[in-house]
Amino acid sequence: MKKLKKTLIITDLICLLLFLCFVFSLPKHLFKSPTSYVVEAANGDLLSAAIAKDGQWRFPQSDTIPDKFAKCIVAFEDKRFYNHFGVDFMALSRAIKQNLKAHSVVSGGSTISMQVIRLSRKKDRTLWQKIIEIYLAFRLESTHSKQEILALYAANAPFGTNVVGLEAASWRYFGRDAGSLSWGEMATLAVLPNSPSLVHPGKNTARLTQKRNDLLDKMVTLKYIDQETANLAKTEPLPGRPIPLPQYAPHLLNRFKEENHTGNTRLKSTINYNLQLEINNILKRYHNRYKANDINNIAALVIEVKTGHVISYVGNYFQPENKELESHVDMIKAPRSPGSTLKPLLYASMLTDGLILPHTLIPDVPTQIAGYKPQNYDLGYDGAIAADKALSRSLNIPAVKMLQQYKYERFYDKLKKLHFSTLTQPADHYGLSLILGGSEVTMWDLCRAYLGMVRTLNHYNLYQGKYNAADYSMQSYKFEEKTKEHEAEPNSILDHGAIWATFNAMQEVMRPGDEGLWEQFSSSQRIAWKTGTSFGFRDAWAIGLTPNYVVCVWVGNADGEGRPGLTGIEAAAPVMFDIFRLLPNNKWFTAPQTKLKKIEVCKQSGYKAGEYCTEKIIEQVSPSGEKTAICPYHKLIHLNPQGTFQVTDVCMSPTQMRHEKWFVLPATMEYYYKVKHADYRPLPPYMQGCNESGENGIMEMIYPKNNALVYVPLELDGSRGKMILETAHRRANATIYWHLDEEYIGSTKTFHQMAVNPPAGKHTLTLVDDNGERLVQVFTVMDKSKGKN
Repeated sequence: MKKLKKTLIITDLICLLLFLCFVFSLPKHLFKSPTSYVVEAANGDLLSAAIAKDGQWRFPQSDTIPDKFAKCIVAFEDKRFYNHFGVDFMALSRAIKQNLKAHSVVSGGSTISMQVIRLSRKKDRTLWQKIIEIYLAFRLESTHSKQEILALYAANAPFGTNVVGLEAASWRYFGRDAGSLSWGEMATLAVLPNSPSLVHPGKNTARLTQKRNDLLDKMVTLKYIDQETANLAKTEPLPGRPIPLPQYAPHLLNRFKEENHTGNTRLKSTINYNLQLEINNILKRYHNRYKANDINNIAALVIEVKTGHVISYVGNYFQPENKELESHVDMIKAPRSPGSTLKPLLYASMLTDGLILPHTLIPDVPTQIAGYKPQNYDLGYDGAIAADKALSRSLNIPAVKMLQQYKYERFYDKLKKLHFSTLTQPADHYGLSLILGGSEVTMWDLCRAYLGMVRTLNHYNLYQGKYNAADYSMQSYKFEEKTKEHEAEPNSILDHGAIWATFNAMQEVMRPGDEGLWEQFSSSQRIAWKTGTSFGFRDAWAIGLTPNYVVCVWVGNADGEGRPGLTGIEAAAPVMFDIFRLLPNNKWFTAPQTKLKKIEVCKQSGYKAGEYCTEKIIEQVSPSGEKTAICPYHKLIHLNPQGTFQVTDVCMSPTQMRHEKWFVLPATMEYYYKVKHADYRPLPPYMQGCNESGENGIMEMIYPKNNALVYVPLELDGSRGKMILETAHRRANATIYWHLDEEYIGSTKTFHQMAVNPPAGKHTLTLVDDNGERLVQVFTVMDKSKGKN
């Protein structure tokens, strides 16, 4: 009994060992060869592909194979494929007889399963290797379905030259996916793994044609197709030279290669195939127009708001034949100066934090801040302009004034919360230039910020405010889904009312070439949009949005070369609007009524109405609007009974005075404002004998400001030029007498400017008008050559 027991144990161990050998005789992954990176559109169409590391066109294995290929390959290679367990003994016996009779190998008798094993092992064809293939074929059949085995074969069989696998062969020889091939085309591919050397353009055509036709006849016999189908298939031409694979999204392909950590080299993207091709054509058309001005690069990004999916990704108009144009650079993720594209974010931030209302007047006057002197694009001044109009006109000085009020450190933190990844320097590095393109952003981050704003407003309307703008990021890749749903935080980054007002301001911009006539057509889309132009005309931007889409366009040179005329409105905006014409029209945003509050607003100033405002209107604004300041420009003034002079209690009894509410701007703002606003009423002068306190600011220095540090400009020949002193006076015909360092230098009337050339150092400027009113200011001239006073 002990001996028997020992024998049984040994037998069991041997069986276990044999079983384990059988189980582990095949690796987990049969094929370890590198595969091509492949990017597909949302509908499965091929967008771009790159050759594998070993120089082969080998697509990643597909889960399914076309029914036509399955029938063709089974008919050609292994007609009893569905009835055996890895080895067809009838075919093997026939092959042995044929080989013995011919005294050479004329037939292998290998099944498709055996061929899969041989393709994976890459061993020489010997009798011993054939035995191993038989064994491993049994093992393969024990754990894989017939469809899985066919898929392994289809993905790894050789199809001539450097083409491996059915998918790669279909694209290289016919320029289409395998699922759309005809019977004749599929039969041609089915005979190639057996003799892949047949594919040589202009050679072996007779032999390849014969093998294909024989297979078609065999399929008629097996009743896979009828005779008429076979006859038609035989008339189809053979493939010629290999066809280049599509390159409709090469930059997305490269980004996928760089960011992919899954090991899977096939990307089923969210790109809309037809839209991607149409946008490629639009960019090609504009590139042909811009290249005459040596503007070589153009990029576009389109996101669907509802899903957050990227539906078009064109990182650059691709011109691989001309490497000097650097069209390989993906401008969607390249850091570039944003120009004015961040202005709406500042506007929305100030509304959210209760610092302004949509129409609050912002100063638009010559400005110098610590040596920094911003200029509007048109080099003009409005004196004062409503915040929403300043945004729609993209005026630089009001934007700087707003950032000065908001604080650039605060805005920097806001941009960080909106996930701008390129702000790598501290806030002080950028300063006030942050709002005029002094930083760098990527198109990806810019679109993500605006996408968050749109989704916040949309999701509020749909889901009653459960979402926060910062919780959204775009999903261009199926393997990298980051979008999450969160309850809104009490202090959301940008509130619904602020976003609503910002989008309304952004849609007021006049479209290029339309002169505002688009509003007369009911079919025209309402689009909130903003352009940007970087310093030196290096970057032209246009970003637009609707409730359903965000579109961003960049135009410029990848190497940073600036070109005259390279502006957002001229170069990028027309491209953006052409892209929007490809997209479905949709309704405008719905006002977030429950997130808005009605308050009294001063019509002239846009501030919260105070007791002296002459015209008050009701506006719906963000709840934080209640925190804004009372209108500082409406005051109660005291006049003589006729209303022709201002008076004080020094010269007239209060009982005789006439009291009026008056809209009064500071002198400098008034100086420019009244030129563009004929209805503006300047303050009446003081009656003679009344002692003016000066609190109304009869004179105000435009340049330089008090205690300013200034430079005297150099002329073209290098000689020292002159600086222009400028002041504003409330009385249109006032005469001002100018004194520099107590020395009289001249007088001015109506237009008050004086050219001087003071030496480096500290100077005192004294102005006296014809009524004896004085203004004294100090400024310091810096030595430009030495950088000191």
